Amino acid sequence: MADRARALWITGPRQAEIRPADVLPHPGDCVVRTLFTGISRGTERLVFEGRVPESEHQTMRAPMQEGAFPFPVKYGYSAVGRIESGSDKGRIIFALHPHQDRFACPLAMAVPVPATVPPERAVLAANMETALNILWDAQVLPGDRVAVIGAGVVGALSGYLAARIPGTETCLIDINPERAALAEALGCNFAAPNTAPEGADLVIHASASDAGLATALALAGCEATVIEASWFGARPTTIGLGGAFHQRRLRLIGSQVGRIPAHRAARWTHRRRLEMALQLLDDPALDGLISGESAFDAAAGDYAALLDAPNTLCHRLRYDT
Repeated sequence: MADRARALWITGPRQAEIRPADVLPHPGDCVVRTLFTGISRGTERLVFEGRVPESEHQTMRAPMQEGAFPFPVKYGYSAVGRIESGSDKGRIIFALHPHQDRFACPLAMAVPVPATVPPERAVLAANMETALNILWDAQVLPGDRVAVIGAGVVGALSGYLAARIPGTETCLIDINPERAALAEALGCNFAAPNTAPEGADLVIHASASDAGLATALALAGCEATVIEASWFGARPTTIGLGGAFHQRRLRLIGSQVGRIPAHRAARWTHRRRLEMALQLLDDPALDGLISGESAFDAAAGDYAALLDAPNTLCHRLRYDT
């Protein structure tokens, strides 16, 4: 007999509900009681609004997703919980699993959370993994001037990592002046788009807006690289390739966490990359990326408001056990 659990489902455009779920482990699986999950606002909002392009229905599947795009779908990929049985009983793990209070997953996909990283912070692991992949794509070097457009979770974590490379000058750029304190806590400078320094060696665009992409191209110096880290879903995007774009010989590179960059793929696995992302969360300054916490029981009713709120960074769902 399968154990029963509860999971958050997106059932239609901007509609969510908590549904019963079965917990039926297969050989080699572990059963996990969830402590926290993180809502990844950018991607989950696109899923919630049905804006995953049909061409990407397979590539955008979360590792342990159920259902299919556009609806109904059980989506999410930032779960932290405690293994309930077996030789690893009691271990705190991170798994790329949707929002659900208990679940079974392959033990190989249950990555131990380092003892120095609180479970509450470990919900940032998937976002940190994305930021790490962005830095690999950007190939930031000591002394580089780095501009990051968009101080959401992924942009802020990208800036955080870049700022720790010796000699870099890293500036987080956002239209929200309240993000200045976050930038300072993460070791970055801060600027509004109209006051941001030009001539960057590397620009990371993570605002998912046409205006942000225009700013990214404007701030890039001659022969510089612009990393497009946003995902626009099904929305058309305007890219200004006129003006000085060609004269400055800019490179525009898409970054997506589903693939490890070619210059790393021979040595790095997805598991090793996620383990590194968890290790990189060993810093209390990163708690500033958690913009709020609420009970999983209220998630269906709160989901739309959390995704719509412009000040939401990573919202944490708490599972009272």
